Amino acid sequence: MSQDFATSPEHFWMPFTANRQFKASPRLLERAEGMYYTASDGRQVLDGTAGLWCCNAGHGRREISEAVSKQIARMDFAPTFQMGHPLPFELAETLAAISPEGLNRVFFTNSGSESADTALKIALAYQRAIGQGSRTRLIGRELAYHGVGFGGMSVGGMANNRRAFGPMLPGVDHLPHTLDLQRNAFSKGLPQHGVERADELERLVTLHGAENIAAVIVEPMSGSAGVILPPVGYLQRLREITAKHGILLIFDEVITGFGRVGEAFAAQRWGVTPDILTCAKGLTNGAIPMGAVAVREEIYDTIVEAAPEGAVEFFHGYTYSAHPVACAAALAALGIYEKEKLFERAARLSGPFLDAVYSLRDCGLVTDIRGIGMIAGFDVAPGDTPGARGAELQKRLFANGLHVKFTGDTGIVAPPFVIEEDEIGEIISILRATLDELA
Repeated sequence: MSQDFATSPEHFWMPFTANRQFKASPRLLERAEGMYYTASDGRQVLDGTAGLWCCNAGHGRREISEAVSKQIARMDFAPTFQMGHPLPFELAETLAAISPEGLNRVFFTNSGSESADTALKIALAYQRAIGQGSRTRLIGRELAYHGVGFGGMSVGGMANNRRAFGPMLPGVDHLPHTLDLQRNAFSKGLPQHGVERADELERLVTLHGAENIAAVIVEPMSGSAGVILPPVGYLQRLREITAKHGILLIFDEVITGFGRVGEAFAAQRWGVTPDILTCAKGLTNGAIPMGAVAVREEIYDTIVEAAPEGAVEFFHGYTYSAHPVACAAALAALGIYEKEKLFERAARLSGPFLDAVYSLRDCGLVTDIRGIGMIAGFDVAPGDTPGARGAELQKRLFANGLHVKFTGDTGIVAPPFVIEEDEIGEIISILRATLDELA
């Protein structure tokens, strides 16, 4: 523990953290390289969750740090309100080239939360631009996570993220989640049962009227809720229903984007193209905060052409939208993904990775495992208080040399794509030993 932390830990209000417990027994990281963090006591900690699903190319990538250093020395900041600089135009073209076909207009944000709120506003603006101003309702899904802005919280469906903050946005409804442990326990890949849950959207259309619904937003795979996968045919059915009723479909790919499920985006892995797609995290390999929203060209053209010549067409944006240093980091990260074929590597590693994680099935505390690509979630039997066992496991895993993210009593394993098979084995060995400690 550093001297400064020892004397003044109270000033930093930590996000999504039990502050009192953490500050009584801190877990501090001081360096990162490749697959490993170095803790403040000098121990090596294997990164089993790519930071927070961000660092797909591993840590300490010199290509990114050099691009950032060069750019911040050349130009540290430039406004993008009524002005511009070259990098976001280059980055948007590069991102469009790997995005699902047709999603070739890109709006830059600074996080997944901002991307979600931006996508919702684009959907509302588009419906208004085509003369469908009554379409103001938004449909989310139970157990969804779309960030912490009021828009994202409203369409999100994780109760702890909502209950302290009032009634949320009006006119929001939710589809049922797709977690079905009774029928789909220990499914590897997409579960076979549950496509009918997409048909709940037809019920909501009947209830609210299609003429009042602007958009449906879902994560193709719910990551923060514990790796909840879409049943076979589910996303295709949502696409059919939304298209039939003139409702925009938004995919939140903040976690699934940039190779996590074996393609650049989950939309491509599962053959379903939304109208709007959000991303962040892996866009810069976690090096600089940045997000993006990719939309169909027709959506962009409609909103832009609906405004008078010379007028601002979309009254939305952020001071740091397309920040030059973030753009430099993103271009470097995308360059690494392409040069090292990391999306293809993730697809190749998926088999041995999932086999290894599913080998934990015989651990006494493990009640379910779900996974696809390079991400897997495992549930552990809860203790007396929901989430307490998961929190204890995360502490013990860190002490045993492994970082794994827990959400409640679900551990999430999603390592960088530069991982080697022996390191996958190391993750599983530490997980097994630590689970046995608590059994």
